Amino acid sequence: MNNTAEIMPLKPHNTKRNISPEALKELGKAVLITEAEAITALIPRIDTFFVLACEIMLQCEGRVVVTGMGKSGHIGGKIAATLASTGTPAFFVHSGEASHGDLGMITYKDVVLAISNSGETDELLTILPIIQRLDIPLISMTGNKESSLALSASVHIDVSVEKEACPLGLAPTASTTATLAMGDAMAVALLQTRGFTAENFAHSHPGGSLGRRLLVRVKDIMHTGEAIPEISDDASVSEALLEMTKKSLGFTTITNKEKHTVGIFTDGDLRRLLDIPRDFSKMKIKEVMIKNCMTVQSELLAAQALEVMRTKKLNAFPVIDANKKLIGALNMHDLLRAGFV
Repeated sequence: MNNTAEIMPLKPHNTKRNISPEALKELGKAVLITEAEAITALIPRIDTFFVLACEIMLQCEGRVVVTGMGKSGHIGGKIAATLASTGTPAFFVHSGEASHGDLGMITYKDVVLAISNSGETDELLTILPIIQRLDIPLISMTGNKESSLALSASVHIDVSVEKEACPLGLAPTASTTATLAMGDAMAVALLQTRGFTAENFAHSHPGGSLGRRLLVRVKDIMHTGEAIPEISDDASVSEALLEMTKKSLGFTTITNKEKHTVGIFTDGDLRRLLDIPRDFSKMKIKEVMIKNCMTVQSELLAAQALEVMRTKKLNAFPVIDANKKLIGALNMHDLLRAGFV
């Protein structure tokens, strides 16, 4: 007789259920309604405890160290990233790794923001005595204000929800959404209080399109010096064509004796001239140039220059200084190479 217990395999889930598209829509809507209600329920909790938590982070001389486990850890990572990118130095420490060396990242100048829905996460409770010995502020965000973590904190933020969006009441859904929303509320409140600007934000994101849009100026990508297509206002159309060919920007600027831009001549203007047979060798550029042309200053954001080009349906600009003297040239291809188009 075989006394070895037989382990029966779990019955696989039936993934081919007969469910209508409308039923799927209703299930999705129910989740969003539950999570929206969970966020709305947080509004009255923007109270004195919220204010105190923000003041602690504002006064922090070090960094806000966010910690959590599981889904709370994932939310904590996002909150730390949001804080860091909006003017509050912050980083995330995994609670499970904290007791294995990562607690060394926390200094006496820091603030700890601990996240746990139950407030009884073992890994978090294990490191509480060390945080207390550092004598640094502890802000907790839990779904249970009577939990060990909540009662140990300098300030507790209540992020409890009436129910999870998961019909089993098991998967963190509404609770993680509420925690993330509260983290965003803190980050934005701190951002506003610090007077954090769009330019400050861009300095935290120099590598992406956002950084380019908020940091790169016309002066950073324009052509300067000998690369500027330029002729005098007493030059001929033939000289203009030679200058356009030599500089390959699709246009040339026309300047007077004081180096002030008085006009522009483009490839498009040339094509229109060709419709009427003329002797270019005798024609002066001042007769056919576009007078009072659009110009930009070098300090203008490149993204704004692009918007002007699109609005005015232009492909190029002379760039001038505060005294209206020509100092550069910019065309659509420059913006394309810089990643704006």
